[in-house]
This record gives sequence, C-alpha cells and structure tokens, in this order.
Amino acid sequence: MGQGPSDSRPVRAGRYAAIDIGTVTCRMLVADIDGQGRLRELDREYEITNLGEGVDATGMLDPRAMERVAAAVGRYRRVLDSLSPAGSPPIQVTAMATSAARDAGNADEFAALLARLGVELAVIPGQKEAALSFKGASSDFPGERLFVVDIGGGSTEVVAGPAGGEPVRSRSFNIGCRRVTERFFAADPPSAAELDGARDWVLQEMGPFFDELRGSGFSADRLVAVAGTATTVVSVRERMEVYDSARVHGAQVSRAELEGVHDLLRSVPLARRERIAGLDPGRAPVIVAGMVILRGVLDLARADSFTVSESDILHGMILDAATA
Repeated sequence: MGQGPSDSRPVRAGRYAAIDIGTVTCRMLVADIDGQGRLRELDREYEITNLGEGVDATGMLDPRAMERVAAAVGRYRRVLDSLSPAGSPPIQVTAMATSAARDAGNADEFAALLARLGVELAVIPGQKEAALSFKGASSDFPGERLFVVDIGGGSTEVVAGPAGGEPVRSRSFNIGCRRVTERFFAADPPSAAELDGARDWVLQEMGPFFDELRGSGFSADRLVAVAGTATTVVSVRERMEVYDSARVHGAQVSRAELEGVHDLLRSVPLARRERIAGLDPGRAPVIVAGMVILRGVLDLARADSFTVSESDILHGMILDAATA
C-alpha cells in the first residue's frame, strides 16, 4: 500500500500520523515515509464514535458524541507516545474533521476540546476531503483513470481523474450513511418504500455530476471505493470473524456480489444485523444506507464492479503532510 506522492515536490522523510474524525468513525494511521515518498504503515487505530449523531436534524454536535471522540483521541495520543522513541524527532500529527463538524454550529467547541488533548483540529471543506481521498486511493493504481468514491457518515466524495495526477472533476455531496439513515429509515428493517425513497434521492442529487463528467469525455478504467461501507462489503462477503485488512485491500467486488450483501443486510432487523459475520456491530445501524449509496454510485458510473482500497484519506493526509 502507498506508492508515494507522484508530484515533483520534495518529500520530507519522517514519521507521520493522520487522525480522521468522521461522522461515524474516528481513525488514526501512523506511518514512516522515506525520501522517495514510500509509505510504511506502523499502526492503525479505529473506533466508531458517531460524532454526527443527530447533526442532520439539530445542526449541533452532541456533547456526549464529542466526549466519545475525545476519549478515542486520548487513547490515540498514548499510542503515539509509545511510537515516539526518546531523542527522536516528534511525530508530525495531522488531525482533520469532515462532514459532521462542517455542518455543526459548535465545531469550535469541539476543536477546543481536542486542543486540550494537544491535537490541533482542521475542519476541512468537502473539496479538500475529496482531493485527499483521491491522493490516497490513487497511489495504488499508477497509469489508470479512476473514479474514487468515499462514502462517509455525513457526506460522499466522488473524484475522477488519472491516478497520481490532479482530479479532472470532484464533488462532495451531503449524502452519507448516517444522514440517509436519519432522513429516510424509520422501520426496522427499512421498508421497500423507504429504500426506494433513499435511492431516488441519491440518484437525483448525484446524477447531474455524472452526466457532466460523461459530457466532458472522461471515462474510467476502474471504480475504487474506500472507507467503511466498501470494506464491509468484502468482510461480509468473506464472512470474516476477524477483520483481515490484507484480504480486503485490493479486493474486487462484482455488482452481483454487492447486491447479495445488500439483500442480506437490508432484510433483517438491527438486532440480527449486528450478529452478521464480517459486520462491525457499531456500523450495523447505518450500513444499509451505505449500501444504497454505493449501489447508486455504481449505477451512475455505469460500472459492473468496484475495487476496494484501504489506501484512503489517511494515506492522502500523510502524503500531503510529507510534501507540504
């Protein structure tokens, strides 16, 4: 994973950490970068913190959600301390928050909470999020033209362009698995009418972007999907009792396989969904909505399969920091 930055800017070798605080998850990647921009992972951390719970309706971050993230970040700080040998240069830490914090009226309060833990938070716009996701995901597919889709809890980023180059077009949509769940799903499991309503909304909101892209003449060699919805498709398909990143990264998923996983997840109530092998129980409340979005993207991209990548925004953040 991680072939390094493709631009001509000099790379600063060193140890870097990226913390991505999303609407559903809070994740950290620690990696070493050498002078050629090659990335070697040292540690990955992951926790479902649900920062965006209720934000779509209230426009505010819940204090309990902020505390959940702070607890996770506090644990990550201890991991970083363990990876900082005495006398070595400090690890350069980049922390970014995405959709939930962008939408919240009290994001400054959240940033102040993390500052007390020694973490400087940047709340990044959707276009920056899209660019960093593309930088990370495209590093593994040199020479290919790509669609990259990053389905989050509050937003979905779609980026088109040549691997390692500048995106041709990108868009961040306020469509995410938590947002869709809270707006459309009341029944358990979601009813056919609720699923249809969510799907229609996704296609309506995203359709013009794909129409414009086709009108520009761009065509992709591959659709790459990053983040928890896409990785869950593979882990459920493979019935993983223990998540195996090596089996997930680079996995190919056909449209028929995606439909099979979607049918399995949407057909059972939450209490049963939480027990499905390969599905993190914490993701169970929002995974059906994630599947609706992913299926919609495949339809709009006219793709019959996708490739799952674990080189995502975390990799993009580290590569960006090393060449800034």
